[in-house]
Amino acid sequence: MSKPPKRFNRFMKTYPAVADAYHAMSTAVAEAGPLDAKTRELIKIGIAIGSAQEGATHSHVRKALDAGATPEELKHAALQGLTTIGFPNMMRGLAWVEDVLEEESK
Repeated sequence: MSKPPKRFNRFMKTYPAVADAYHAMSTAVAEAGPLDAKTRELIKIGIAIGSAQEGATHSHVRKALDAGATPEELKHAALQGLTTIGFPNMMRGLAWVEDVLEEESK
């Protein structure tokens, strides 16, 4: 299982009440419907790429790997943005996915 980035951990230690509220909301959202963890993370990858959030993309790629997603599924999730957000934006997101895959393969 991957570890959250140091910056995230520092923030959560500095603001424990925010951390507790964030985790409670995250749990409530995850449990609000029938989607499994892998599906939720693949969706979040698409949202992160579509909103140009590199850190969030990296985070959700790691979480998707932990949930059992394959590298091919992760790349396919990024590719889905092509006709919605355009080729350059999809390529940027795909590069972010590949950043984590390369990191994990070392």
